[in-house]
Amino acid sequence: MKKLAFIAFLMLLYSPVEAQVATGMQKYLSSEENLQAIATLGPYSTGGLGFDNRYEGIKGTPRLLDTLVPASLRIARQAYFIRMDADLDLVQNYVIYMHPVSRKMFSVPIDAINEVIININGNDVLFRSTSGLVFEKDLKEQKFYQVLKEGSYRLIKIPFKQFVAADYKNAYSADRRYDEYVPMNKYYLKGPDSIYHQIQLSKKSVLKIYPGRKDIAGRKDDENTSDDKEAAIVSFLDKI
Repeated sequence: MKKLAFIAFLMLLYSPVEAQVATGMQKYLSSEENLQAIATLGPYSTGGLGFDNRYEGIKGTPRLLDTLVPASLRIARQAYFIRMDADLDLVQNYVIYMHPVSRKMFSVPIDAINEVIININGNDVLFRSTSGLVFEKDLKEQKFYQVLKEGSYRLIKIPFKQFVAADYKNAYSADRRYDEYVPMNKYYLKGPDSIYHQIQLSKKSVLKIYPGRKDIAGRKDDENTSDDKEAAIVSFLDKI
C-alpha cells in the first residue's frame, strides 16, 4: 500500500510540472521576439550553428597535363621505349598511363623509370628522374625534370603542383573557398662545380653561378623583351 501511495504521489507531482513545461514551450515557440532574434542570426555567426556550404571542392589535379596524351616510356635497365597514353603525377611522382590493350589505368613509380617522352602541343618533351643529380639544396624526394638545354651550361626545369588549401573559416581568412593544385616550375643551372643551382629566368641570376662571364653582361639580348622567358634564357646561355 505504501508503494502504491508513493507512485500515486509521484504521478500527481509530475502532472503539473509536465503541464508547466508544455505551456512554457508553447509560449516560447510562439514568441515573436524570439523568432525575430533567430532570424537575425547569420548561418556562420557564433550565436547559432548552420550548415557551412561554402566549400567549393578542388580545382586542378596533381597531374602535369590533367589528361592522357601520347607518350613513350623507357623502364629502368631497358633499352627500348613503350608507346602508350600517359601523364605525370607531380605530387606522387608517378607515371599514370592507360594500358594499350586492356585500356585500364596503371601507375609506375619514378624510381622504376629511365625516361618519359610526352607529346605536349605537338612537341616531344623529354623527362627524366633527378636521381643521381647533385643539387645545392637537396631535394626532399625524386622529381621529374625536363631538359631545357644540354651541353656545358645545362639547364633543367622541375615542374610541380603546389597544393593550396581552402581558407575561409577564420576571421581574417583569404576567403578561398576551394582547395587548388597550382602549377609552378623551378629552374636549375648546372654550375662549374657540377652542382645544380636554382636560378630565376634572368641574366643576372645566371651570372651569379658563372661570375667569370660577366664580360658578356653588357651585351644586348632579348631577355627583357621576349614573352618566352625560357627561350630567352636558353638563347642567352647559347651565347656564353
